[in-house]
Amino acid sequence: MWGLRRTYNKSSAMSNQNDEEAQPLVAQQQKPIAATPPVQPKLTCGLPSVLVAGLCYCCASGSMVLLNKHALASFGFTAPTALLCFQCLLAATLVKSCELFGLVKLQPLRKDLVMVWFPVNLIFVGMIGTSFYALKEVGVGMVTVWKNLSNVVTAMGDVFIYKRTFSWQVWGCLGLMLVSAVAGASTDARFTWSGYSWQMANCVFTSAYALYLRSVMDKVAEHTTNKQKMDEFSMVYYNNLLSVPPILLMMWYFGEFKGLLEQEALRNSAFLLVSALGGIIGFAISFSSLWYLSQTTATIYSLVGALNKIPVAIVGLLAFAEPTNPKNLTSIVIGLGAGVLFTQVKSK
Repeated sequence: MWGLRRTYNKSSAMSNQNDEEAQPLVAQQQKPIAATPPVQPKLTCGLPSVLVAGLCYCCASGSMVLLNKHALASFGFTAPTALLCFQCLLAATLVKSCELFGLVKLQPLRKDLVMVWFPVNLIFVGMIGTSFYALKEVGVGMVTVWKNLSNVVTAMGDVFIYKRTFSWQVWGCLGLMLVSAVAGASTDARFTWSGYSWQMANCVFTSAYALYLRSVMDKVAEHTTNKQKMDEFSMVYYNNLLSVPPILLMMWYFGEFKGLLEQEALRNSAFLLVSALGGIIGFAISFSSLWYLSQTTATIYSLVGALNKIPVAIVGLLAFAEPTNPKNLTSIVIGLGAGVLFTQVKSK
């Protein structure tokens, strides 16, 4: 019995010792894992930054179209190229001022970089110049629809130049854009061949700018100070500053220098304010687009840009009392809807 009791006590002691050694491990295993605190969204003015950035981008891009339309169509100003020159000078000055205040860093003006970039700049001048002339003669609603046609031209350029392929859904959306643009033009009560010719030229220049920019960005990187692709602010600076000489030639070609200072609109403070705001907001798009892209994805950015055309078209139709009819409105709705759907199917 003593032997059994001794054995029992020994085994009990060992069991108790093992239990005591196991207790910290069990306690460690049973210790609740601290929950990871949810990531708080960044706030700007008490609101989520992504929301504020998106609103700034939408307001800037939409306001620029409406303000330029107001400046070109409401004050009897007959020198759109001169207005374009003023806004380019203003944008270049604002970007340079931001660099002086340390807000951005720009690529310095160097001959080798200018020579590589200048062909891009000529296409840029064609793009913004034709946009101004089209906006002067074509209603905002139809301008927003016809801008979608640049997607058709760009897609064809991707196929023939870069050998890309697209799904049937993408081609279906592009087909809807084409049909809506043709139907809209045929039912436009203010249709003019000159206005729509400018708009078609704008689609070609817009697509050429996008396609050529892809091929030249790597060449540009060889001439930048950091050997990287040119950032957006430097692009804004180069595009607007280098645009001034070609635009001055356009002003001479279209005879806008003659009688420019006698324009009644130049003595209208409202016209001067609208023109300046158009240039400032055009410059602000660079900041708002970069800010919004840093807060969201490229797909959401493209989708919001497409959706933003809808209120711009509606406001344009109402603000400028543009004559329309049910068929024309239907074509606008189809075109804008196809643009939204296009951003969705292309991202898949």
